[in-house]
Amino acid sequence: MWQEYVFPQSVPQALEVLRAYAGTARIIAGGTDLAIQLKEDDGDVKCLLDITRLQELREITIEGGIISIGAAVTYREALASPLLQEKAPMLLEACREVGSPQIRNVGTIVGNIVNAQPAADAAIALLALDAEVEIASPVGLRREPLGSLFLDVGLCRVDPTDELVTKVLLRALGEDQGTAFERLAKRRALALPMLNVAAVVTVKGGLFQDARLAMGPVAPVPFRARKAEAFLASKPVNSESIAQAARLASEEAEPRSSLLRGSREYRKEMVTVFARRALERASAKWL
Repeated sequence: MWQEYVFPQSVPQALEVLRAYAGTARIIAGGTDLAIQLKEDDGDVKCLLDITRLQELREITIEGGIISIGAAVTYREALASPLLQEKAPMLLEACREVGSPQIRNVGTIVGNIVNAQPAADAAIALLALDAEVEIASPVGLRREPLGSLFLDVGLCRVDPTDELVTKVLLRALGEDQGTAFERLAKRRALALPMLNVAAVVTVKGGLFQDARLAMGPVAPVPFRARKAEAFLASKPVNSESIAQAARLASEEAEPRSSLLRGSREYRKEMVTVFARRALERASAKWL
């Protein structure tokens, strides 16, 4: 069981504490996932490092068209942000689906990323938004594409004993873009998704210039339907193009049969349905 609870005064100080505890300290912000993990802790964690008092990690800003969301920003704070409501509404669609009001009050978007679950709602939305993360480590700051962080179920490439994600970065939505987030679950609240799909489309001259389609949990990590995305490039924005892309997304997806989420066959069929819904809604103003 942890013995120390520390509030660092800066990101460099947080890294110093991590280094001093030599692998036995953990970062905590909302703690909605970490608290569960600590119940199974065999004594390896000696210190919790609370970053919620670091103002630089609690900000939502925009500069040069790039939105920055700090590591300590909660779902509730994101949902209340006029900036995100205007420039990244699909991310907020995903945030509304997370847990309960109590969880959204304390849980963080960055925590959803580093927990690395293939069905994480905010992470799926951010993957479709082509987000990056900024990571602080003993050798300095670096940026990584969000998709590169996910190694396996619950396994993130960020080393929690040595590194700290400071923010997530995404480009603000443009006038020629549309987004949508769709989710299938056994009930509307407090349920893990059987499937979630996020779509971002860029349209010019009645044609798809670009499309991004992220899905979970249809693989061990959050998943981009690359063949479906490539198919849509330069295709006319119509029901036929969208339907074919949705079928390709289903062919790419590799869900496993699950007592919790349904059979493989059912979930692949639902990929077709929900990918089509997401693409149709993202493209609605051009259809």
